[in-house]
Amino acid sequence: MKVYLVRHGIAQERLGGAILNDSQRPLTDEGKTEMKQVAHALKRLNVKPDLVVASPLVRAKQTAEIIREVLGPSDELKITDSLAPGGSASGVYKFLRQFQQIEEVFLVGHEPDIGQLAANLLWAGSELNIPFKKGAVCRVDVFDLPPTSQGVLKWFITPKIANLIK
Repeated sequence: MKVYLVRHGIAQERLGGAILNDSQRPLTDEGKTEMKQVAHALKRLNVKPDLVVASPLVRAKQTAEIIREVLGPSDELKITDSLAPGGSASGVYKFLRQFQQIEEVFLVGHEPDIGQLAANLLWAGSELNIPFKKGAVCRVDVFDLPPTSQGVLKWFITPKIANLIK
């Protein structure tokens, strides 16, 4: 299985107006543009997700929808609290059990949790810190979930690197 881990794009920093709490913060225009560039770079790499799953927070859902829009998986966007801040790898694995036949899955979440999930897939333990910049994507190949053997990090792309992929 190819697991693509994504940190949401650049989001509005301040609360106010209709945005009453952190979970409602949307992507900025810059964040939307950057995520579209990242998604188009992934398309040039022939990435074809079977499933896109996001945290329930607005910025993660918007990021996931941009990925779906550009890469076109047939299934609707799935949402799980296990990708919300404070979620756990075991919660993500439990959620994904219902999708055992898929080959490529995108998981859109937040830092530091998405980096910790990457370390978990790689069997690296808590001593490995994998910081994800906003809009970054990494691919980890695993044989099963939860992983019963060490996953393989295939690549890690930041938005700046994505802009270089032609």
